[in-house]
Amino acid sequence: QVQLVESGGGLVQAGGSLRLSCAASGSISSINFMGWYRQAPGNQRDLVASIARGGSAKYADSVKGRFSISRDNAKNTVYLQMNSLKPEDTAVYYCNAEVVTSARALLRVWGQGTLVTVSS
Repeated sequence: QVQLVESGGGLVQAGGSLRLSCAASGSISSINFMGWYRQAPGNQRDLVASIARGGSAKYADSVKGRFSISRDNAKNTVYLQMNSLKPEDTAVYYCNAEVVTSARALLRVWGQGTLVTVSS
């Protein structure tokens, strides 16, 4: 079993900042891809940012220059630093990871989601 637990969501005013964290636990051998997705009401779940094990990161155009993704491989944790937040960033943010388990199975795991609300 592998679990992802997110934290750091909340209510913030436009222009403010939040930092999301996502920690993986369980029978983990290694973690390849880690990423953050978001889903606003009535919308599909979209990729916000992703980071490979070696640190190579990609961002959605809508967050480039404002959000920064990082990871701590020793802690099996990924972070999303969100600056200059806008009301349109309001969504449930989900952590996602591609995990190699101790039994050498390859799993795609989702967190439970954390709500980010940006007020205008």
